Amino acid sequence: MTLAPTDSVTVSRRVLIDACRTLGLDTGGAEPIRIAENAIWRLPGKVVARISRPGGTPAASREITVANWLADKGVPAVRPAPGIAQPITIDGRAVTIWEELPPHRDGSVNEVAHLLKALHALPEPDFDLEPLEPFRKIRTRLDQAKAIKETDLEWLYRYTDSLEEAWLRLVETPGLSRCVLHGDAWVGNVASADDGTAYLLDLDSFTVGPREWDLTSTAVKLTSTSSITRHDYEDFCTVYGADVTTSDGYEVLRDIRELRMTAYAARITTEHPDHPHARDETQYRIECLMGGQGQRPWRWTAVP
Repeated sequence: MTLAPTDSVTVSRRVLIDACRTLGLDTGGAEPIRIAENAIWRLPGKVVARISRPGGTPAASREITVANWLADKGVPAVRPAPGIAQPITIDGRAVTIWEELPPHRDGSVNEVAHLLKALHALPEPDFDLEPLEPFRKIRTRLDQAKAIKETDLEWLYRYTDSLEEAWLRLVETPGLSRCVLHGDAWVGNVASADDGTAYLLDLDSFTVGPREWDLTSTAVKLTSTSSITRHDYEDFCTVYGADVTTSDGYEVLRDIRELRMTAYAARITTEHPDHPHARDETQYRIECLMGGQGQRPWRWTAVP
């Protein structure tokens, strides 16, 4: 289970019990799978509960709609449990119930490429998806980051403003691609089952925008953090049919993705103030963005 403050587990368990009581579901033997951006619990009956942070009901509603749409289009993804009107909201947190996946591992970059190629080829759905807006979540996470130096935080806000200006110029580029996006496409959001089927997970970031956004999530693992090999990245490009690192605007997309990863680490540091790796990793990432740790690629490591 992903490291989480004890109070986070307690809160999500209470929400889980209240939601399942309302839905008529059994919570006996419920087990936490992951307590992070969302809280994921395994329930009896081969179903999984997903609990959002406060204010997550609109995103959860969109996630249910997207999952049903993907099922209609034949794209492998997590599926809502049938026969349940959802989401429901408990104490401001959205609760959704999903079919449990078969035994699986994290996906590979090859599997991410296959799923993105299928997703990006779909026509836009007949329900509304908001245009991609990368900065709302960044600013929210920076607002929550109380465990980093004030001067660093001020620099991060200025850097965010400058990147947003560059982003707005980029999206005005004539001929820029537009399609349905996963929004946070990386190997951790793909599950590969023992039968070889790869499933898309975490559908709450679905949006529309340039396909390059989804591709950048994997590209930065080579160009920014060295967490995949050149061979793996070339395989990703071959499967998908494009190399985003050669596209106009890649540097802007790369910088935004790096900033998002840093803002996430900063928020985790606030939630885990006694965890030395989270604190040290956040500071290292900030120094990288500031230019104090040499040229890319850097050696970023996962935070809890």
